[in-house]
Amino acid sequence: MYIGELARLANASAKAIRLYENLGLLGQVQRLGKYRVYTERNVLQVQLIRQAQSLGFRLSELEPMLHTAHGEPDWALIAQYLHDKRAVVQTEIKKLHALDASLLQMQAEIQDCLQAQLAAQQAVCTSFPVY
Repeated sequence: MYIGELARLANASAKAIRLYENLGLLGQVQRLGKYRVYTERNVLQVQLIRQAQSLGFRLSELEPMLHTAHGEPDWALIAQYLHDKRAVVQTEIKKLHALDASLLQMQAEIQDCLQAQLAAQQAVCTSFPVY
């Protein structure tokens, strides 16, 4: 199949496929004259690349996972990368929860101040809470 068919089957642009090929992520692609000829294996490779990108992996991280001596993805390495990525995500989630708690606390303090200001009918809120 040619690049247009691969792009359609893998839900990727021809430009993205050329980039993956230039980065060596698709391995050696057959040529017929001036045309690249792709296989079902390339469809699976592009789908795997796209899925990895949607999970937050950079293209530069994919090369060691996709290229092994036997030409198949290194599933053990992929599993390790997924484990490591999850650890990063879990750390980020903890940071976001802490940020959310701080925002909620600050919002509550400002709301309390505004209510006190309305009750007193004068300016009570004079500064922004600092943490």
